[in-house]
Amino acid sequence: MHGFAGAVFWRLMPVVVITVAAGFWIDVVQEGGPYVLRNLVPPMLLVIISWVTLHRGGGRWAGSGLRMPLGTIGYAIPALGLSLYLHYAYSVNLNDMFGDSLYPGRVFRYLPIYTMVAGSIGFAIGWVVGRSV
Repeated sequence: MHGFAGAVFWRLMPVVVITVAAGFWIDVVQEGGPYVLRNLVPPMLLVIISWVTLHRGGGRWAGSGLRMPLGTIGYAIPALGLSLYLHYAYSVNLNDMFGDSLYPGRVFRYLPIYTMVAGSIGFAIGWVVGRSV
């Protein structure tokens, strides 16, 4: 692969690998429950946003300015970070967070909505900061 397609492929590969690893871990923590596919949507959106960033940048992260890269980072930190942190907290029952709950696995029912909203806010903040830089 040469040129634009090769640049996008190689620069997108770390994002895809991290997203796939996160997806497998989400599945392990939820033990294949009914909300696994729903919780894979925010990481998949990260891959799509990263691809759009690279596409608009001509195969480089900051090829078209800093708006999209900062927006992508702004989405990734709350969306992927919050999701993985809550899955970690669930897996180790952090501070007995889920000990008294009747249905502790239902935390994953609405988690994708929360993480996508937080990611959207992070994307908007990154976009605004990238505009002013």
